[in-house]
Amino acid sequence: MPNIGNLLKEEIVRLSRKESRSQVDSTKKSTTRHRREIATLKRQVAQLERQVALLSRKTLGAPAVVPANANGKSARFSAKGICVHRERLGLSADDFGKLLGVSAQSIYNWEQEKARPRAELRAKVAALRGIGKRDAKSRLEHLVAAAKRARPKS
Repeated sequence: MPNIGNLLKEEIVRLSRKESRSQVDSTKKSTTRHRREIATLKRQVAQLERQVALLSRKTLGAPAVVPANANGKSARFSAKGICVHRERLGLSADDFGKLLGVSAQSIYNWEQEKARPRAELRAKVAALRGIGKRDAKSRLEHLVAAAKRARPKS
């Protein structure tokens, strides 16, 4: 004959598991729903960030990168970095200078470490780090076209 104490104990365990499962199920469902909503929001934020980056690259005005960081220090400068980035964009020193608003000789001097750009130009260089070949070419074409329009006809 089974022990009544063991039967009672097993029944109590079974009922407590059933009760706790019913209470946890609603929490699991809400957690799943929240996670799904968070994932959707993350995707939306990523998409909006991509759109903002695209729009900021397409603007021809001021660079999207601020010239100074939170500490008030200006952007870092590396002569080798400028040379490598200019070559990666497939631009001559003259074209790269046009994008920055300086002469080709200034670009050469920076790359040879004979001179260093001023703080505002370092910010422009930092802004150009975020663009690709096509964007650089289109910006250059717009600058050349704007220069032709501004030149008086003789």
